[in-house]
Amino acid sequence: MNRFEGKIAIVTGASSGIGKATAARLASEGATIVLVDINAEALEEAMPAGEGHIALPCDVSDEAQIIALVDTVKSKFGRIDVLANNAGVSCSHAPIMEVDAGDWLRVLGVNLIGVGNFIKHVGAVMAAQNSGAIVNTASVAGIRSGAGGNIYSASKAGVISLTQTTACDLGGYGVRVNAVCPGLIETGMTKRVFDYARGAGKEEKLGKRCELRRYGHPEEIASAIAFLASDDASYVTGQALPVDGGNTASLNLPGMKV
Repeated sequence: MNRFEGKIAIVTGASSGIGKATAARLASEGATIVLVDINAEALEEAMPAGEGHIALPCDVSDEAQIIALVDTVKSKFGRIDVLANNAGVSCSHAPIMEVDAGDWLRVLGVNLIGVGNFIKHVGAVMAAQNSGAIVNTASVAGIRSGAGGNIYSASKAGVISLTQTTACDLGGYGVRVNAVCPGLIETGMTKRVFDYARGAGKEEKLGKRCELRRYGHPEEIASAIAFLASDDASYVTGQALPVDGGNTASLNLPGMKV
């Protein structure tokens, strides 16, 4: 398929995991990719096959850097067709009585405010051209408890709400805004969980509480992002799509599943 032939796509958090897989997937379907991440060295290593792609280091919690990046992309390519807002950070699962104020600022700055500022500035470009698709990476942690700590979960719930409200802001300009909500996916962010399970000989238990009885892979989330960003989803906006092996489809209580 060449659903993104001739289109310009910005992918944040593109140096690894879901972002890297998304950049590769969109590039494989014809898009020219702008890879964005705070880790400049890893960005170069994540560059998809093909010509024309560029890497632009950026701290997504800094609005001034976002403005400069969007100006650079607009000047170089003249348009922006897709934004995949994937950059994110996690923090501890500490009880609310023990969370650190600095963690609130750090996680919300990247996971929520950064997403909002990218939508703000890329959305303005898309509105001017009367077209575009934005896909935000939220999480099942933003839908129900038990999938992340307090701060991380709150940030992802905020992304889901922001997806809905900005879809209303931008819909009249022909710009769609959706979100994916991944379940347990093996990425750099979840490396600690996977390393512990493998070290303890419990890898087979990972993902067993979801309906498909397994964990997911970054490429499976990238496929959903590609769908929502493509014209195949031309009448879909303001939605948060769980891609979680059925995790949010049931009560998912301990001991329920064999």
